[in-house]
Amino acid sequence: MTKKHEEASPRERLLRAGIALFAKRGYADTSVREIVDHAGVTKPVLYYYFESKEGIFRAILDWAAEQQEVVLSAVLERPGPVLDRFIHLYRHIYNGVRQDQAVFKMIHNLMFGPPQGAPPYDLEQYLQRLVDAIKAIYLEGLARGEVKETDPEEVAFLVLGLIAFCFHLDHANPESLDSERAERLLHLAFWGLVQKTTSNQAEAT
Repeated sequence: MTKKHEEASPRERLLRAGIALFAKRGYADTSVREIVDHAGVTKPVLYYYFESKEGIFRAILDWAAEQQEVVLSAVLERPGPVLDRFIHLYRHIYNGVRQDQAVFKMIHNLMFGPPQGAPPYDLEQYLQRLVDAIKAIYLEGLARGEVKETDPEEVAFLVLGLIAFCFHLDHANPESLDSERAERLLHLAFWGLVQKTTSNQAEAT
């Protein structure tokens, strides 16, 4: 057990143990005994803080939602051009994922992996919060005359789709990890592939 592990509170150690085990083994295949052994505490300590395995599972996902809210609030409060704010959003998410890879893996597996026998939880809220944040950035840029008018929902799907693709690619193929891939794709999506002269010719026909 590391010094950092010893200095963490029992509750924090339990959360970290639950995250690591749920990410690696899934909900159904993780036992309370394994969680408390991993955390270096006893079962009564887990029951005191979380009441059950389901309780610690929900606490982890609630904590992840709270952390996401902190990141999104910081991004939405940051002024600047739309593209800069989109890139800032990506960087914040990327750094968060790198710092808590097990949390990302746990949620990713719950959303896209096989059923784990986990209790019901509104996992779609994570995506919806991201969609709402991207729409808000776009609409503020639209109000400033910075971007053209289009469907905000589709803008959000475009940006989120690019970011999610890069995260999933890095998750599935760590050897191809590229921290700047999403930024390049965002630039490409924002500025387009069509040359200005070609665009003007198309509009004239």
